[in-house]
Parts: sequence; C-alpha cells; structure tokens
Amino acid sequence: MGHKVNPIGFRLGVYRNWDARWYADKDYTKLLHEDVAMRRLIGSRLRNAGVARIETERSANQLTVIIQTAKPGIVIGKQGASVDALRDELERISGKKVRVTIHEIKTPELDATLVAENVASQLEKRIAFRRALKQTMLRSMRAGAKGAKIQVSGRLGGSEMSRREWDRDGRVPLHTLRANIDYGKAEARTTFGRIGVQCWLYLGDFVTATGEPVPVAGRERAEDGAPLQATARPAVLPPAPVAEPEVQVPAPVEVAVTEAEVAPIAEVDEEQTPDTTVDELPDEDAEIAAVVSQVPKADEKVERLPAKRAPARRKPVAAKKATPATRAAKKPAKKAASPPAESDEEEEEE
Repeated sequence: MGHKVNPIGFRLGVYRNWDARWYADKDYTKLLHEDVAMRRLIGSRLRNAGVARIETERSANQLTVIIQTAKPGIVIGKQGASVDALRDELERISGKKVRVTIHEIKTPELDATLVAENVASQLEKRIAFRRALKQTMLRSMRAGAKGAKIQVSGRLGGSEMSRREWDRDGRVPLHTLRANIDYGKAEARTTFGRIGVQCWLYLGDFVTATGEPVPVAGRERAEDGAPLQATARPAVLPPAPVAEPEVQVPAPVEVAVTEAEVAPIAEVDEEQTPDTTVDELPDEDAEIAAVVSQVPKADEKVERLPAKRAPARRKPVAAKKATPATRAAKKPAKKAASPPAESDEEEEEE
C-alpha cells in the first residue's frame, strides 16, 4: 500500500508556515483544545461564507484569529453584527481578549479548500461527479493554476459499491518541495452517504516561510507563492571600438601650366597611314571560310545528302558443334506414296 503524505505537512517549516503560531510549555493541551473548538465554531457558523483558512496567534493576554474567506460580506454582516457575535463566542471559549481579522480571497478558483467545497456542493445537488470535476478543473486552469487534481471517493452515483475516481489537468509535482501545492478537502453529505472530495492545486514555486526567495540562478520569485518570473539578464555589450589615429593625406598641389610649356600635337593625315595587312589564314580556317561562302540563298534548292547510317552490329554466330564420327548417317526421307492407279475396269466403263 502506498503511503500518502499531506502536501501541507510535507512542506511545513521549509516552504510554508503553520496555521497556529504560538508556543506553550505547561498548558499546551488546554490551548490545543481551545484552538480545535474555535475552528469548529467558525466552520459551523460560517459554513456558506467560503472560509478557506483559519490562523491563530497567541500573545500573553490576547488571541488573534485571522479568517481567510472568499465572501467577507457574509462574515462581517450588517454593520459588523456577525463579527461582533463571533468575537463574543470566541472570548467565551478562550477566556481572553480576541481580535478577529478578515482577509479576502480574490481568486477562490486558486484555493484548494474552496475548490473542494465547490465540488462537494455540486455533488449534494445531484450533479454528475465527472461533469463537476471537469468544470471545476477548467475554471482553476483558466484562473492561472499550472496544474489541478481532484479526487472523489464514496458511493458515486448512488451505486452499492463505493469507489474512487479522480481527474487531473496540467502537472502536479507532489515530490518537489519547492512546488507550491495547495491541498484541501471537503465532504458531500448526500442521501446515500458521504462522499469525500480532495483537491491538489499547483500554483508554481513559492517562497520560504521567512519570506526570503529561494536562490535559483537566473530567476526571481514573487511574494505570496506567485509563480516564478524570469529576470531580465543584463545585456552584454561588445567593447567599444578603439579609435584609430587619423592619417592625414596631403592635399593635392595644383601646378600652373602655361601655354608655352604644352607641346603641340602633330596632325596625322589619313592618306599617309599605312594599310593594315591581312594575315593569311591557315589551311583549316581556309576550308571553313570556303564552306561558309557556299551558303545557299533563300531561292536556291539544296540537294540533301543521304545520312550515313551506322553499320548494324551483327550478332556473333555460335560455332557449330562437330558431329561425332560414331553417329550413323541419317536415313533418307521416304518418298510420298503415289496415289493408286485407276483400274482398267473403270476406264472401260467411262
């Protein structure tokens, strides 16, 4: 059998803080029972208020209760009447002054407890469990989750045999301590029994309990468990080119030339120019020129010479085999038998 570890307890003290932040030496059992009673009271009174998490902090004479809810209006009530009544009951249980703080959850689709409660409420309304899982996971992925897994177990669909069904979308790295995986569970109270709902949400990588970012090269972590954001690396600029010393080119010197210094150009008569001699063509060039000169005109008819055909290749004749001397000479063929001569009697009758 596999041993299932609670994702929240697996990361306590490493990447996640405790819900109850107080310490006691002697009265530890008493204070622990007070915390359990207060959580049950808040859960029963604010069942429809979408309470996701209850945190407690104790000091010498004061108790602070932090309620994280998706519907703060229901918790506060009209003019704070509901909060005042809740504070009075908590003071009666603990016997100390209680301070109630309410934190609003802006995206309930990214809280595992609220997602599990949403699926449980749908199962109580007799909605098909597969449809409820698909729709709920789709909303969580659209809200920005990197992965979601929801599991329901019990008498699904009213069947006699209880079973366990689950569905997953994205990736849910349960073995990665650095991964911010939120875990929540709820119960659907149906007419044919209770159906348990479990939810795992992968929200990216989150910071430690002290709030310091996890050292990862090239990445920067945001607060409140936000996913990693790649930091812009400093651009490496090429070294500035070294300025080469300019080479001074001497300016061109203009020289003044007088007309007397310019020598006159002698005129050449065309008649006195020697005639260009034509070199004699070699024998091959002369033959080509003679052929070109014999090109027929458009009106003349040209006799076509028969095209030379390549000689047909003869197949090699196989050498005849010599007949052996022992073989007897062939017998002469029999002459065809001549037709029988007509009898003399027939000639006489004719």
